[in-house]
Amino acid sequence: MYYSYILYSEKCKRHYIGYSENIDVRLEKHNEGLVTATRNCRPYILKAFKAFETKIEARKEEIRLKKAKSSKYLNWLIEGNW
Repeated sequence: MYYSYILYSEKCKRHYIGYSENIDVRLEKHNEGLVTATRNCRPYILKAFKAFETKIEARKEEIRLKKAKSSKYLNWLIEGNW
């Protein structure tokens, strides 16, 4: 399984969207500062995720969410509408 996920940083008040085969390991990397895009806003918390059968499907969902660029939409998904 592969996952698209939404993280949130209280420090910077922003979301981060990604995909991974192992969410727990990926979240650790984000919070250890090993991911350049999220290094300055640590710590991140996992807010929501969705499982997919293939890496391609998870990546497509990540791209779709990043194109949306809407915190309101992401919060709506986080509330259980994903």
